[in-house]
Amino acid sequence: MDKITRIIAYAKTKLQEDLTGHGFDHAQRVATLAHQIAKKEKAQVDEITLLASAYLHDTIDDKVVPDVAEALAQLQMFLAEIEISAKQQAEIIFIITHMSFSKELEEKVTLSTAGKIVQDADRLEALGAMGILRTAYFGGSHQHPLYDPAIKPVVFTDKTEYRKGSTVINHFYEKLFLLPKKMNTKTAYEEALRRQKFMETFLTEFYQEWEPEKANFF
Repeated sequence: MDKITRIIAYAKTKLQEDLTGHGFDHAQRVATLAHQIAKKEKAQVDEITLLASAYLHDTIDDKVVPDVAEALAQLQMFLAEIEISAKQQAEIIFIITHMSFSKELEEKVTLSTAGKIVQDADRLEALGAMGILRTAYFGGSHQHPLYDPAIKPVVFTDKTEYRKGSTVINHFYEKLFLLPKKMNTKTAYEEALRRQKFMETFLTEFYQEWEPEKANFF
């Protein structure tokens, strides 16, 4: 069994029961998007580092695992077991521990080319039709209100406050619509704008359906 196959199997084991929108299907799409972005950008990146970071990025995420330190230790042992080089291990771990939106609220770092591409791929997954569904899925799993006109979107500068969340719809403004400008590559930026446009159309419809008495549907 080659290294990528074993990495995929590890990710599936760790993420297949996730019910927050960060499951193995998400990891698969991030890996596919990362591969497509790298190809379109003609980026010179190590394939194992790129795909491992994509598949494994949520296996140590505090939204998914109860003990981040333990999950990270397990991952490091696994990477050593399948003979991922020390250099590759260091880059993979750095990428997946620094690529998230919430991490940027604490510390802004410069990622490697592979890291920037995986970050873009992960952020594209937060946009478009998939982004809408994953946002609703995550919000429901954490008992966030769907929408409350009295609760206004805020600008988060602290990870702890960000993690508390507000409403599902507010999340569009508090994070998702901020992502296009944060894309590292032209390829991801253009796709992010396309997906954002779809989300804006969705919100127009949502607000109309939220107050049907004002929309005058019939």
